[in-house]
Formats: sequence, structure tokens, C-alpha cells
Amino acid sequence: MIVYPLWHVGHQNEAGDDGSTVHVDESGVFCDESDGDDLKLLGIYSTLERVEERVRQARLLPGFRSEPECFHFDARELDEDDWTEGFVRVPPGE
Repeated sequence: MIVYPLWHVGHQNEAGDDGSTVHVDESGVFCDESDGDDLKLLGIYSTLERVEERVRQARLLPGFRSEPECFHFDARELDEDDWTEGFVRVPPGE
């Protein structure tokens, strides 16, 4: 079964060449949580139509309407692993 997780990125990064905030790049909606960007999961939907309707609704709400192009979704297979390896934590300042 295909599902569609819908995310919004609240941008606070300083990733631009001049330290400006980057919202969208050549890959789509830009996100760098280590540089202050904030990801919000709005929901997981069964159809693209439901995703589009939720984006329309969210664009009317405070915060979301300030960054109306910063929604991201993609098709995911239900019950399929995405992250298959471990990870390490790097303490701040290292």
C-alpha cells in the first residue's frame, strides 16, 4: 500500500551564500535541522488528493502561511524500512 507523509519545513537556516535563509533549492524544499530548520509532520495520507487538500487548509494557518511553498511529500510503501543502518551523535561544538 502506498501512503503519503506530508511535512512542512519552518526555515531558520543560514545556508545561503550570504547567510540568508534557503527555502527551496534544486532538489526541492531545503531542510537542515542542524542549522535551525523545524520539520513538522502534518499527517500521512492515502491519496494525493487528500495531501493537496491538507496543504490548501494548512496554508491558511499561522506559521504555515508564512512559508506556503515549504510543504514536502512523497510516496512511501507501507511497512517498508527506510532507515536500515544505525547512527552516531556528534555533541554540539565538535
